[in-house]
Amino acid sequence: MTTGKDERSIGELFGDLARESSTLLRQEITLARTELAEKGAEVGKDIGRLAIGGAIAYAGLLAIIAAVIIGIAAAGVPWWLSALIVGIVVAGIGYFLVQQGLSALKSRDLGPRQTIETLREDAQWAKEQVR
Repeated sequence: MTTGKDERSIGELFGDLARESSTLLRQEITLARTELAEKGAEVGKDIGRLAIGGAIAYAGLLAIIAAVIIGIAAAGVPWWLSALIVGIVVAGIGYFLVQQGLSALKSRDLGPRQTIETLREDAQWAKEQVR
């Protein structure tokens, strides 16, 4: 004779709860991995764009810097001083841009927010099942 769901023993109920909790935990881990992989891919693309854009801009910047140094030297300033002035200005601009890039990366939310939220819901559900 089979027993209905309402007539199961406490042992059977706890066994079911343990199996379902285990399945749920595996699913949450899979979700967390997927979510982190997606965010990692987004950050990777952003960093790739930064690197390629930086390399191209660097080549153009070198040509502009050389032209500015030559122009300042042509105005009567010694070569070493014109190179120093331009170098200081370029280094300041570079520092500013690096700080902006780091700030943008730090502000990106890389945590698995969806997984954290569902884990909270699962914990609440488990508490209600035990009552």
